[in-house]
Amino acid sequence: MDVRKVALRQMTPSEYRAATEIREAETTRELAKLMPEELARDRARQGTARFLPDGLATARHHLVVAENDSGETVGTAWIGPDPRAEAGTSSSAWLYHIRVLPPFRRRGYGSAILTAAEQFVAREGMTELGLNVFGGNEAAIALYRRSGYGVSSMYLSKQVRE
Repeated sequence: MDVRKVALRQMTPSEYRAATEIREAETTRELAKLMPEELARDRARQGTARFLPDGLATARHHLVVAENDSGETVGTAWIGPDPRAEAGTSSSAWLYHIRVLPPFRRRGYGSAILTAAEQFVAREGMTELGLNVFGGNEAAIALYRRSGYGVSSMYLSKQVRE
């Protein structure tokens, strides 16, 4: 596999609307495995409202588009403050979402976007980048492990019935 490189740029308002719609749909699909779909949809929307109250203008949050050397949009990312830390006191950033567009998947762009996000965070003076991943997302888990990410906590669940 070739080593890919991408450049990150700020999303436009229309890119932000499209990315939010896709992110909320993806989150709804995952959460609907654990709860009724309508509740899952509400939770996804509540997450956007909570973490991005001012959309693109939300302080300390960076919603970016990744472009390859040819200028093609290959994916998106949302980078912001670590939600686990007290407001503004952490040197840790958080990767809220990363997405590679379907035509560019399995071609090294996930790693390239992740590397660009890490470089962005380092330039901002942060020393750590954290993230969450759904347990069933094997491709993402493999990407993060290849990129040197380790498990820092683990939430496990099991459905039980009488």
